Formats: sequence, structure tokens, C-alpha cells
Amino acid sequence: MIRSDVRRRVADSNTVALDSHALGTLRYIRASIDAAGLLAVPGSAGIAMGSLGVAAALLAAHPALAPHWLAIWLVGAVAAFVCGSALMAHQALRSGAALYSGPARKFLLCLSPPLLAGALLTLVLWQRAAVGLVPGVWLLLYGSAVTAASTHTARPLALMGSLFILLGVLALLMPASAANWLLGAGFGGLHLVFGVLIGRMKNELPEAIHDVERDRVRTAPRKRRGPGGAAQ
Repeated sequence: MIRSDVRRRVADSNTVALDSHALGTLRYIRASIDAAGLLAVPGSAGIAMGSLGVAAALLAAHPALAPHWLAIWLVGAVAAFVCGSALMAHQALRSGAALYSGPARKFLLCLSPPLLAGALLTLVLWQRAAVGLVPGVWLLLYGSAVTAASTHTARPLALMGSLFILLGVLALLMPASAANWLLGAGFGGLHLVFGVLIGRMKNELPEAIHDVERDRVRTAPRKRRGPGGAAQ
């Protein structure tokens, strides 16, 4: 009788330990989702911006449109900015996050200065007939903006920003004929790749929550019923 009592107590303590561990894991995952909802750039924004970047590169590569490459990329940049901002705002509103305070405000403060500097330098280089430097400047400053903003958003964006900076260096060193394809590789290819990567990371979190909740239900102690159906 004493042995069975001890065994039952040991089993109940193990079940409680497993249940506490599952609850702790669940809280951690939920906290991660809350942080991602406030800070992470949605993967759909990267995919949309990357698609526009690829379209701009293909249009600018057409012989008849090649002389207007700067105008094509400017239109593509504005469209990508509007589309990306709209998707980010939509996600923030869905998650209940504030658009202009907290982490979102820090993200914008990190992202905006390099982008504004890029817009100003584009105007200056165009006035001085040095538009050949524009692709390198765009890639360098955009990479700097993304790298700085990655401290308040998804970690993979730090790598993406570094790759943009590398492409910017290449654009400044390589012949002008390679500039359009480097722009396409950055604003098109990198956005697409990291958009898909971030989207997959977000899809894995709900699955993890489901697994933890299922394990918690399995390990939850089951109340025994005594004579008369009373729970013990």
C-alpha cells in the first residue's frame, strides 16, 4: 500500500514537471510571436518588393528602354516603398501594434535616414551628370538602412542588409553595364529570397504552439474518480 502510494506521488510530480515545462515553452513561443507581430517585416512585403524589383530590372534591360533605366527604377522604387509600407501597416494593425510608437518607431528611425540620404544623393548625382554612381549608392545606403533596422526586426534582415552593401561595393567597382543586373539581384532577388525565408519562419511558430499545446494535453494529470463518481 505504501509503495503504491509513493509510486503515485512520483508519477504525479513527474507529470506536473512536464506540464510546467510545456507551459513555460508555450509562454516563450507566444512571447516570440508577440515580438514578431510588432517588429518583423512580413514575408509578403519582401516578396512583393522583390517582384517589383525583378520587373524593373527586366524592363530596364530592354534595348528600347535602357536609356530610361533611372526613371524605370525610380518608379519601381516608389511602388515598392508604397507596397511594402502598406503590407507592414496591415500586419501591425492586425496584430494590434502601434504604428508610430515603441519598436515600430525605432524601426522607422533606423530605416529612414539612409533612405532620405539616398534620395538626396540621387538628385545631386543627376544634376552633376554622374548617374552611373546611383546604383552603387542605392545598394550601399539601402543595405545600411536594413542592417540598422534589423536590430528591431527579424534577424535574417541583418544578413540581407550586409549582402546589399556587398552588391553596392560591386556596383561601384564593376563596369556600368553590370549595374542594372546588380540592382535586380539586390532589390529583386534578395527581397524575394528573404521574403520567402521570413514567411516560412512565421509559419513555423503557430505549428510549434500547436505541438506544445498537444503535448501539454497528453501530459496533463488525469483526475481519478472514486466511488460515486467523485473526483480524487
